[in-house]
Amino acid sequence: MLIGEVARLSGVSSRMLRHYDSLGLVRPTGRTAGGYREYSAEDVRRIFHVESLRSLGLSLKEIGRALADPAFTPAALVGDLIRRTQDRLAKEQELLERLRAIDASTPTGWQDVLRIVELMRELDSPSAARRQQAVLADDASASPELLAGAVLHETDPHVAGALRWALARSGGGVAELAAGARSEDADTRRRAVLAIAGMPDAPGAVEVLTDALRDTDTTVRGHAALALGRRGVAAAVPTLVGMVVVGANDVEAAEVLGLLSQDPERAGRITTALADELAAPTADAATRIRLTQALVELAGTTGLEILRRLAHDDDHAVARVASALVGVLEARSPDP
Repeated sequence: MLIGEVARLSGVSSRMLRHYDSLGLVRPTGRTAGGYREYSAEDVRRIFHVESLRSLGLSLKEIGRALADPAFTPAALVGDLIRRTQDRLAKEQELLERLRAIDASTPTGWQDVLRIVELMRELDSPSAARRQQAVLADDASASPELLAGAVLHETDPHVAGALRWALARSGGGVAELAAGARSEDADTRRRAVLAIAGMPDAPGAVEVLTDALRDTDTTVRGHAALALGRRGVAAAVPTLVGMVVVGANDVEAAEVLGLLSQDPERAGRITTALADELAAPTADAATRIRLTQALVELAGTTGLEILRRLAHDDDHAVARVASALVGVLEARSPDP
């Protein structure tokens, strides 16, 4: 077959076929009497081999080496192609996220675009000080989606704190944080929920925090419970009581339980939950002391009644703590 017919059948242009010939990649087996390239069936098969390998991302040089080596094994080359493709996709995804961040900021001119690009560049700086300075700039909160993306990956606590402050100031970025709260990575979920906890009045924030109460990670559940408890959401009670039991931010959890107990309907539920944990056979002395201390935060007199009983507990350490707390509560209110 002549080059024009091969081009028609294979879909490879005559120009590319000549290029293959010049590289020695696919040389036609014969020539016509007039000197034109004449391809055999085997030549055409080789063309299809070349095109198949090109579709995988191999360079023509790599294809030539692969086809020239009869002992060639594709495993190493395919593995390298996979790594290169993953790197390329990661870069493309990063570019896509940057473009979306620019679009979400609704720029009105190129100056807005340049400002956002500059903020991106600063947030990517290896210097934590530069990242923090960029976040604290007056116009940083105008890009909540960008800030939300940054907070999900920030490991420096000071920069992360600045990012959460800027996000709370902007009131946006909840959609990006919500996506982070569904991440398979626990650290990402922790950062997302902690950031949302700082902006509970933002649209959709309560829903994300409520979902986080079912998270498999105790830290994520704790961030969500503290934020929801401060907003008076009763669903946070079991997690808050659990935090007191295990000693995870137990003082803060007890304070939030105290706020929730100002509602009489919740007060009984909270008191019962703490009392049940105090009576649990698995509760050691340290746990029971934490639970005893939590009772002092509760509104009303129910907690005081339990503390008076605990002042005579068989565990002397628990009894001493309860007795001291009874004295504190009675000093606040002279009526028994």
